[in-house]
This record gives sequence, C-alpha cells and structure tokens, in this order.
Amino acid sequence: MDLKFTAEEEAFRSEVLDFLRERLPQRIASKVRNGQHLTRDDMAQWHAILNEKGWLANHWPQQYGGPGWSAVQKFIFENECAIAAAPRIVPFGLNMLGPVLIKYGNEAQKRHWLPRILDGSDWWCQGYSEPGAGSDLAAVRTTAVRQGDHYVVNGQKTWTTLGHYANMIFCLVRTATDVRKQEGISFLLIDMNTPGIEVRPIITLDGEHEVNEVFFTDVRVPVENLVGEENKGWTYAKYLLTYERTNIAGVGFSVAALARLKQAAQKVTRNGKPLAQDPQFAARLAKVEIDLENMKTTNLRVIAAVAGGGVPGAESSMLKIRGTEIRQEISSLLRRAMGPYAAPFIEDALQEGYAEAAIGPDEAASAAALYFNNRKLSIFGGSNEIQKNIISKMILGL
Repeated sequence: MDLKFTAEEEAFRSEVLDFLRERLPQRIASKVRNGQHLTRDDMAQWHAILNEKGWLANHWPQQYGGPGWSAVQKFIFENECAIAAAPRIVPFGLNMLGPVLIKYGNEAQKRHWLPRILDGSDWWCQGYSEPGAGSDLAAVRTTAVRQGDHYVVNGQKTWTTLGHYANMIFCLVRTATDVRKQEGISFLLIDMNTPGIEVRPIITLDGEHEVNEVFFTDVRVPVENLVGEENKGWTYAKYLLTYERTNIAGVGFSVAALARLKQAAQKVTRNGKPLAQDPQFAARLAKVEIDLENMKTTNLRVIAAVAGGGVPGAESSMLKIRGTEIRQEISSLLRRAMGPYAAPFIEDALQEGYAEAAIGPDEAASAAALYFNNRKLSIFGGSNEIQKNIISKMILGL
C-alpha cells in the first residue's frame, strides 16, 4: 500500500482543515483539548454540524446519506478532526446500528431509522453486555417472548454508555433456549420510553456518570422492530462488533494524545532538563510513537477492506488490541509526566467555567481521570484476551 497521499487527497485534507477552522466551535474544542466534560448538547451540536455538511455518516453508502469517500479520505478526516480536538461522534447509532440496518434491515426499517440517526431525532445506546455476559456475549439471558404482534422483554443490561441520554436501545435478546446458545439470540430495537424500562447510573472510578444499568420488566416491543430473522442476531452482533472494535482503536485520538504528550514532555522538567530528555521516558515515548505509526498502516488496511465490501475479521481484532494498548500507554505516560500533580485530580477543573488557579501544568487536571477512564479500553468491545483467541482461530486455526 502506498502511504503517500495523492495531490487530490492533499486537496481534500485542505478542505477538511478549512471546514474545521470555520465550523468547529472553539468552545467545544477547548473542552476536548483540556479533558473537560462534554454535555449532551455539545455532542449533539457537533453531530448536527457534520450532518448539515453531509460528512456525518462518512462510511455509509451514498444512497443512504454517505459522502462517497474513499478509505483514505475517511482516514484523513478522522485524523484531522482528532488533531483539531473535535469531539468524538457518539458511535452507537451512526457507526454500529447504521451499518447493521444497511446490511440486514428491511426497507421499511432503513427508511424510518437511518434518517433519524442522521438528523439526531434518535439517540441510540447499546444493549449487549449483561452481568455474566460480557466477554462471553453469547451467554445473554435477557429474554424476548413473542406474544402476538409484540415481544415481551425481561432482563438486565449493564455498562450501557450514555444510556441516560438515549431514547432508543438496540439489544441482543434470547428468543430460544433449546438450541446452541449462539443460535437463540435475536436483535431488537427498543424505545427507551416504553413502560417497564429503568435506567440506573454507574459512577466509574474517574467520577463520571458515563455508563448505566438498564432493567427490562415486561417491556412490550413491536415485532416490526426485529432486525433480520429471529434467532439470527448473533450474526448481526458479530458484524456490528467489527465496526465497534475498529472505532475503539481510535487512531486519530492517539495521534492527538501523542502530540499533547510530547508538548507536556518538553514543558515538564526533571533535574533541570525537559522530561523529553530523560533516557527512560524518551525510550517509552519513542516506542509508543513507532507502534502508533505501524497501527496507522493497519487502520488503512482495515478501512480499505470495509470500503471494498468486505468485513474485516482478525484484522479488526488486531487493531482493537494494539489501538487500546497504545491509547493506554499514552495516557499512562502523561500521568507519569505530571507526577504528583496528576493525583488526585481536581474534579471541578474538568467542568466548563472552572476559574480557580491551576495546580501544576495545564495538562495535569485531566491526566489522572483520562488514565483511569482508558483502563476500560482493553475490556469493552470484547476484551483483548478474547481478541487474541479470535486471531488464533481465524489465522492459525487453533
């Protein structure tokens, strides 16, 4: 693969940079750059700006609202957005459910749900993990029993990211118990405002309310909200996970985080010299940068495979493993660079409008929170241990 961008691709990069300078709200970019909390309105505003431009669903076919970009154009756009400190687009509707509906949904579902994903009418969350069914996702126990023209759903989902904002959830549910566990799962679209749904917050180690538990008690879901065929949901779930794992890798976010880390390593001193000149720290910094450059190549290969109509298998698992390890290493090095100023962090400093004098370097406020939050990266989307098993089976046949 030729990694040198063509003149046309460089022109596209210039177009993206102009757009970001003109349309990315600097108030939001400042919050992203400083590790401050983003509100629901912040995320929705950037979603709307991209949709207005026609650049929101950059991996969707043009007939459904995509811009018709090549794999390289997508790579350029995502990297430049991350470097410019644009917020991460909430992926559940756009990057996860959207591709599933495009491939497996019926025409009525596509006509109804896809435009609502684009214009922000629906905020989706993901109902996959359960207590006892995380890495072993096929062990889901939430049941859906058909009664006439509805399914009646009972059970619990956990680690539901931004579920407290969502009005819709796509769920894996068990619709058969007398078959192999992977063969008894279906894929349902559920309105979060349906009677019988309760959302409870989970406060994580970094003090954030980002994830939730969702409980279903006799929740009635119309049969037309079944995606594909009953008991074939495992196929759709695996297809969705290839997109989630690629997204978790976060190449563009690692590029931006590495630039921030390098800047901090020049500002922070140890024994009268910039930390970047410390041999041990410099060696770790160089290694993570090399790893990131290698991952960029893998990322392009995976995106190109998807653009060509394929579904990446082992490649997406490889990208997920290396991507999450790199992001964790960068956040770990930033925390180490900040030294005692990174722990404990001042939670109020992560809020917009915090006016107290900073303690230590500017980067210190969010260093510990970022480190703690990034520990989850190697677990969700299928733990890295599970990904290694997938790679072994798909490549080595073990």
